[in-house]
Amino acid sequence: MLILFTDTDTDITPEKAREFGYHLISMPYSIDGKTTYPYEDFEKFDAHAFYDSLRGGILPKTSAISADSYKKYFEPHFRNGDDILYVHFSAAMTATFEAMDAAVRELKEKYPERQFYTIDTKAITIGSLNIVEEIGDLYKAGKTIEEILEWAKTEVDKFAVYFFADDLKFFKASGRVSGLAGTMGTLLGIRPIIYMNSEGKMVSIGKEKGRTKALARLIKYVEELQEDIEKHRVIVAHTDAPQLAEEAIRMLKECFGDNLRIELVDVNPTAGSHCGPSTVGISFHAKHR
Repeated sequence: MLILFTDTDTDITPEKAREFGYHLISMPYSIDGKTTYPYEDFEKFDAHAFYDSLRGGILPKTSAISADSYKKYFEPHFRNGDDILYVHFSAAMTATFEAMDAAVRELKEKYPERQFYTIDTKAITIGSLNIVEEIGDLYKAGKTIEEILEWAKTEVDKFAVYFFADDLKFFKASGRVSGLAGTMGTLLGIRPIIYMNSEGKMVSIGKEKGRTKALARLIKYVEELQEDIEKHRVIVAHTDAPQLAEEAIRMLKECFGDNLRIELVDVNPTAGSHCGPSTVGISFHAKHR
């Protein structure tokens, strides 16, 4: 049997994971030396409380999980005679997958007949979630691992995500975004526009003054790049900015009609530690990223 895995950095919740048959790997964050594992140390993510704490001056840190942790996730399924497909957030953004590779090498020596497959979404949060859910659809439809891997060869690069950040100090602290140098230190109210490129890295591609103009810039990218948008999910995410997210949804429907399959989600706390509160993003099926 093929077992699906994904991780909490893809914005998937336990409820959504169960819907598609995914097992969930928790990616941790730390505040004042205390490490928290989403959906293991708590059942439901209180996005408002978390992002409000960031507004109050909290600056969380994130870290990789150990090889032993990966073994604890994977070994029961290998022992049971199952193969694994892990659909994960961008390997270009973290060293955690070095630990995963070490764990899998060790497990393969113990269970040489088992197969371990990965699909790198080359994204994070909703960029990953869109791909995770599409693969979940294929899995539920009975597609083989070969068919899923073949789909991923072309389709992974066709799920775009564009977003804006509201407070640059979080990205400055994380160092995860290239191209921000020209934005740092500018006037209050400047919002960098960021996307995930085909290498799986976050890149700043412009800036807007104010949230209204930043939202309009996101919608413009959707209009210019979308491909068969009605046939795929459009996912809107926010970090405790519900009014901005609802405005983004209104603008999307104004452009493309009411039949869009729009999902609204909270950005997970681990990824949200890097972008900070009041961030809004959109993921959609595109000609290219």
